[in-house]
Amino acid sequence: MFSSDGNLKPGIHNMSWDIFLRLFGTNIHRLSLLSGLKAAILSLKQAGCQTIYVDGSYVTLKEFPEDYDACWDVDGVNGSHIDPILLKFDDGRRAMKIKYKGDLFPAQLKEGGSNQIFLDFFQCDKDTGNPKGIVKLDLLSILL
Repeated sequence: MFSSDGNLKPGIHNMSWDIFLRLFGTNIHRLSLLSGLKAAILSLKQAGCQTIYVDGSYVTLKEFPEDYDACWDVDGVNGSHIDPILLKFDDGRRAMKIKYKGDLFPAQLKEGGSNQIFLDFFQCDKDTGNPKGIVKLDLLSILL
């Protein structure tokens, strides 16, 4: 599942919440970050979101990642029901990091530096340029 560099092998890895928790909730620090992701998932589900992709050092073998990065599919999302914090990017996502303990972006939004949509941007190692894997959580199957 993991490459020799600690990243997930390239591709989109479908996971249930239980498997995701077992693989990545391996210490108190990671579980704390996971509590923020869980809160974000609950909020996005209420707005109609069906899929979240998780990236960053959180889905690597790194023992103490700083946070997690995620993007959510906008299909089916009711914009009037989304937490405004999830759409606030002008302050370095400060409020988002406080409330949800990570960075979340619409999957179809373009990342400024690369001009790729976040779903594609997340599948490339920012240090090496090599392809890497991300996790897909199907929110319809997640009962939290």
